[in-house]
Amino acid sequence: MSIYNFSAGPAVLPKEVLQQAASEMLDWHGCGMSVMEMSHRGSEFMSILAAAQRDFRELLAIPVNYKVLFVQGGAIAENAIVPLNLAARLSVDKSFGGVADYINTGSWSTKSIKEAKRYCEVNVAATSEAQHFAQIPSRADWTLSKNAAYVHICTNETIDGVEYQYTPDVAADTNGAPVVADMSSHILSRAVDVSQYGVIYAGAQKNIGPAGLTILIVRDDLLGHAMPGCPSAFDWKIIADNDSMYNTPPTYAIYIAGLVFQWLKRQGGVVAIEQRNIAKAALLYDYLDSTDFYLTKIAADCRSRMNVPFFLQDETRNEAFLAGAKQQGLLQLKGHKSVGGMRASIYNAMPHEGVETLVVYMKEFEKRHG
Repeated sequence: MSIYNFSAGPAVLPKEVLQQAASEMLDWHGCGMSVMEMSHRGSEFMSILAAAQRDFRELLAIPVNYKVLFVQGGAIAENAIVPLNLAARLSVDKSFGGVADYINTGSWSTKSIKEAKRYCEVNVAATSEAQHFAQIPSRADWTLSKNAAYVHICTNETIDGVEYQYTPDVAADTNGAPVVADMSSHILSRAVDVSQYGVIYAGAQKNIGPAGLTILIVRDDLLGHAMPGCPSAFDWKIIADNDSMYNTPPTYAIYIAGLVFQWLKRQGGVVAIEQRNIAKAALLYDYLDSTDFYLTKIAADCRSRMNVPFFLQDETRNEAFLAGAKQQGLLQLKGHKSVGGMRASIYNAMPHEGVETLVVYMKEFEKRHG
């Protein structure tokens, strides 16, 4: 029986990547050391880091005027580190930030807003909270500041299941303020025009690798604006000047990320994997739309391709559904505690066969209990 892991994160990794990591665990390329034992400044690891940076830049066609930073702390840490680095860039008094605009589309946006308020004035320019975060606010409903240091969005809400299907235009949509995007749960799943963003950040544990690594893409002109109280290890310019080696980076997580990047290139890159993700998501959503036994609450024009929350109309059957799914090798389908129901996370490494198997099980469960 095949096992399919639908965890929202840490999430499924490509089988080939795990097999390669296992084969190299005790001795990387004949050097006599495991990657996790290497000096982060030794030639062996420096070659791993350089290859990972190169492949990541290639996969997203990152322009030359952007830095790629490999850091620690996860996206939650970046909720504080973003305003520490950007919020005061237009302020006379650098000790506290000016205004930053935030679009609230779900649980992770809400956390970002709460954290940013420690360091700057936050204008919630739009929110879909009244709609229970089942949609993304229309651009016409955004009320932006005239002099925002940046506009922050979460382009895919892992918990709530909404995803931006467009890129905000800096000139038309943000009054010229740079867009900062948390792309943690869908980075590398679809083509992205990096030049339309000032900063992109993402925790690795969805589509990139194990927990512990966070990747940032920062436009050059947005470096060097950190508040005086910003810890040096969080100052993007210091990190960039030291090529992500200011402190010891998460070496093994970078190594695994590099293997994932190589795997993704072998699949045909981001453009090819996006077509697979479209097909996987369509398979699941088409079934959900065809039945009254299950329910999806997300507006059709902003449904996430990566994280699909759904509910049984009769939620007294939830435990039976989960138990039966586990027997079929379908794991980690329970929804987030703040939302309930079910959630299928179908990241890049989830094969089409995994979604097919899930839909077959859902149909059988409906037939038995509907």
